[in-house]
Amino acid sequence: MRSTGPVSRIGRSLMAVTATAAAGAVTAMSLGVSPAAAAPTDMTAPRPGDSCTAADLGTRHPYIKTTEVSPTITHFKGWYVTEGTTGQQTVSTDTTTVIAVSVGLNDTIETSFAVEALSNVKATVGLDVKLEYTSTSKESNSVTWNLTQPGYYGFYKGTKKVTGTYGSLNCNRAQQDDGSWALEWTEGPGGGSFTTFTTLEEGAVRCQDSVPADSIMARAQALLDCGSAAAKADHPAGAVAQTAQQKPDRPASHPAPTSATSTEQPRATGHSARAALDCSAEAYKIAVSGKPLSWGAPLLADDGVRLRPSTIFSAHLDNWRLCNVTERNGVIEASLWNWGNGGCATIAEQNAATERAVLMTVPCAEDDLQRFYIYRDVPGSSKIGVQNKYTGSMMGYDRYADGEFIRQYSSGRQDGTGTFDLTGV
Repeated sequence: MRSTGPVSRIGRSLMAVTATAAAGAVTAMSLGVSPAAAAPTDMTAPRPGDSCTAADLGTRHPYIKTTEVSPTITHFKGWYVTEGTTGQQTVSTDTTTVIAVSVGLNDTIETSFAVEALSNVKATVGLDVKLEYTSTSKESNSVTWNLTQPGYYGFYKGTKKVTGTYGSLNCNRAQQDDGSWALEWTEGPGGGSFTTFTTLEEGAVRCQDSVPADSIMARAQALLDCGSAAAKADHPAGAVAQTAQQKPDRPASHPAPTSATSTEQPRATGHSARAALDCSAEAYKIAVSGKPLSWGAPLLADDGVRLRPSTIFSAHLDNWRLCNVTERNGVIEASLWNWGNGGCATIAEQNAATERAVLMTVPCAEDDLQRFYIYRDVPGSSKIGVQNKYTGSMMGYDRYADGEFIRQYSSGRQDGTGTFDLTGV
């Protein structure tokens, strides 16, 4: 990787052919504990190194890096059946394990990025997993089963817990072996881990029953602790006291949802002091490609960045400078300082986890909510995509219209309306 030059040179290097090539490494997918049956992944989902177009610069997609499928018992009750008490039994089980659906640190699963990630998990493991937020604790704990023989039973509910890691793909320029440039899907910021599960199964199993190895039923049978004295002893009909193995396995409390979409994203800092920015001398317009409207900063603090026409009356509100610029793997990171109102572009902290939150300007500070990644087209083109560092979301707009807000979208705007032109003033 080449070293980053002074900020004043970085501004001019945005369209230079000497930019660092982006690199995307494919991480081999591994199946642990209980590999799922092989299933083809969604062929429409991009993979690192796949080609993309300029319209994709303002989008991002998840891709699944690793998966692990583990049969898990979520509800269990030991139950003794004697002669004369066989037949249909309805048993209220105890919760043993709670599984909650999550993607990264955000378990609301309300954004398109999180839903797409879980859909890719479904295609990868070939199982019908949950694609929305839910928890096994929300399921009824009642199990009804017809028992034909006396004995020591384990009434259970269980599921296949699916966990793993995902990466985030962005479209960016990459230099080819022959020195030419092309747009490719490359792994960017925003990776993390996920958890989901399949539909709950229920049943009853005895120690002497023959069951498939490493199945949900086998996990329930293991909880019976069949070799123990308690399992072999005679009991009155009904519930049997829990063994040590059957005690609830309470996981550590799930981290509270944050505004970040990734476990790898740093925390935002406060706004206590104005940051001293090292800005490029060049000013830029961030314009809709081929159209006259561009990003215009607000005059009022409670307003947002909107699409505005660029005229002699714009008062530099349509002019932006790149500040504290760094570059890594061909992706520029910068603060966006507005020449007209002196503020920095940001997503408000209270709205950081909100899909379609409006881009604002505030006094500049050392804050990842004010930092943006810039993905570029091949040299010679001014087209870019813009991503907030803290939220991971891409910038775009709902419709092309004077006064329309610039907003964040977790996966970007798939119709190409998240691709802009960065043109020098």
